[in-house]
Amino acid sequence: MDAAEVVRRLVDTIDAHRWEGLPDLLAPGFSSRLVHTGETFDRDAWVRLNADYPGFERMHLEDLVAQGDRAACRAHVTGVTEGRTAHFEVAMFVTVTEGVIQEMTEVWADGDSSPPEGTRPG
Repeated sequence: MDAAEVVRRLVDTIDAHRWEGLPDLLAPGFSSRLVHTGETFDRDAWVRLNADYPGFERMHLEDLVAQGDRAACRAHVTGVTEGRTAHFEVAMFVTVTEGVIQEMTEVWADGDSSPPEGTRPG
């Protein structure tokens, strides 16, 4: 399975809440780094983070570029926060070895946020 197919399966598995299938897409030595928080997760911790994330609803793949064992994608994520639907964007950068993800870097952004005041021309 090439990097593009692995990422598609990853997003489909997360979107369908098939948490028991996530470990099959990740190498035993898997590592994920969340740039926005500085946290790093191993395979079991990353699966648990996703499965237990409060309010998670959907993940939709918006864009995917892959070559060889590397892939980069952007996905739109929705969840419920304080009783309302919240929107998030995530960019994931993935290295695949032997059909499973070895390493991942994630960059998350709040899709409902506005630019900081005074940073855009009036």
